[in-house]
Amino acid sequence: MTTRTTTAVVARGAGDLRVERIDVREPGPGEAVVAVARGGICGSDLHYWQHGAVGESVLRAPMVLGHEVSGTVVRAAADGTGPSEGTAVTVHPATYEHTDVRFPEDRPNLSPGVRYLGSAARFPHTEGAFAGEVVLPASMLRELPAGLDLRTAALAEPAAVALHAVSQAGDLSGKRVLVVGSGPIGALVVAVAKRAGAAEIVAVDLHGKPLDIAEAVGATRTLRATETDAIAAVDADVTIEASGNHRGLASAIEGTTRGGTVVMVGLLPGGDQPVPVLHAITRELRLIGSLRFNDEIDEVIAALADGSLAVDPVITHTFPVGDALEAFTVAADASMSGKVLLAF
Repeated sequence: MTTRTTTAVVARGAGDLRVERIDVREPGPGEAVVAVARGGICGSDLHYWQHGAVGESVLRAPMVLGHEVSGTVVRAAADGTGPSEGTAVTVHPATYEHTDVRFPEDRPNLSPGVRYLGSAARFPHTEGAFAGEVVLPASMLRELPAGLDLRTAALAEPAAVALHAVSQAGDLSGKRVLVVGSGPIGALVVAVAKRAGAAEIVAVDLHGKPLDIAEAVGATRTLRATETDAIAAVDADVTIEASGNHRGLASAIEGTTRGGTVVMVGLLPGGDQPVPVLHAITRELRLIGSLRFNDEIDEVIAALADGSLAVDPVITHTFPVGDALEAFTVAADASMSGKVLLAF
């Protein structure tokens, strides 16, 4: 039997990104084959390309990137699970393995046994989904409602990250919200906060382009990251830190009102971080971490379909997969892009 191949985006090491042909393996009983239509470039994809690593997850072998994808089922799972052939889907990119390490059972995102598409956290690495055809567990697939296009559906995964972060803060109705870092995740946080009923949403970033996007999805005011006094004066009830930078976290703490909440969704580098923790203590701030998501993707899909979550301005560029290197270069420049998609 002839082995089928497909075009994929592969990271081979720091600075080494290639578009190449890879084999499409035969699916197991609970696996489906999906023809990928769109894939969103994530910050983790950029790190694997630029540095050959994301934190402690270091490339030890070539790996297909990508975990923000939408497409169509071209071969349903043989055991009858999951969507049927021809169904438009997006993907929840996590699977879970048993572990003896304790974590809350209702929060599987905290399990050390999680495997995420396009991740070098373990070896062999978990291959990603930036490929023309991918074999995935049927349990990962989420059927798209009628009217939700594959382009918008490619944002379901990062929007679920944003929804999980906002949910960590509780009810936002009538609240003043500060979003520090207005890249794709920050912009999606703005959109989610608007849907959640926030009265004011102040977006912060170093660059003008992300702030324009933040305004388009619901920010009522924007500030440059260099305007530290103005950020401190925001006096937000809830702040979402989405920059992944210690200066951003410092601004988040400074800009939050006494008794307020700071949700940290931006991944800071490992090691100690110089931030004004004293202010968090004397103001009795709640500092809460936020990691990926659980079932929030289902709510996101419904909200994208009914129009209550408006995210289209977050997508700024789409490139054919053959131009992946150019797409990654554009995605890495926050001054000129929001979410960059690959078309397969």
